[in-house]
Amino acid sequence: MQSLTSFVSTRRGHGWRKLLVPALLLIGLSMPLHATEEPEYRVVRTFADFEVRQYAPYTVAEVVVPGPADEAGGQAFPILAGYIFGKNKGEKKFAMTAPVTQASAPAKLPMTAPVTQTASSAGFLVQFVLPGGVTAADAPEPLDARIQLRDVAAFEVAVIRYSGFWSESNYAEHLGKLQSALRAADMAWTGDPVFSRYDAPFKPWFMRRNEIWLRLPSQP
Repeated sequence: MQSLTSFVSTRRGHGWRKLLVPALLLIGLSMPLHATEEPEYRVVRTFADFEVRQYAPYTVAEVVVPGPADEAGGQAFPILAGYIFGKNKGEKKFAMTAPVTQASAPAKLPMTAPVTQTASSAGFLVQFVLPGGVTAADAPEPLDARIQLRDVAAFEVAVIRYSGFWSESNYAEHLGKLQSALRAADMAWTGDPVFSRYDAPFKPWFMRRNEIWLRLPSQP
């Protein structure tokens, strides 16, 4: 299990950089340089330019916001961060890998990774991943009725890792590299690419861990 802060978004249109600004500022101001954890995964296979990961099931807190894309992050993050940082009923006990408050008072959950965004029929679905060991059944109940808790089944992704600026040109270069490598390996993917950031915005660009994920079809 890793100990890194990340922001992950499904990239749609050209508003993605604006979308990430409030999210990254929120994470950077609310958390230390590294988050508590990210979802458990194992590396299934390593290629020259990418690796295949199998992610274990995990649980998310999610909210649908109307958007548009360049405003969805700003709309969703205060809602979800409020839940993570204590706006919940907190009566239920749950096992976690890091210390949290477990009492009838609001429970504070450690920030984890990733945070995802994708389009939905009602706007944009934005998710925070909850700490390991927490399920939808035993997570603290949100005070905000807009927040839903959901368990995510295991899935497999192809991942390319790179450093540098969070620029569209850097993203496009490495997305193309990943897609070309998958084609060369005769591997198909499904869905939209996911852009994953693992560092606070104040970390030097040359030290950043950035990733792009392409989801692989489920095995029969």
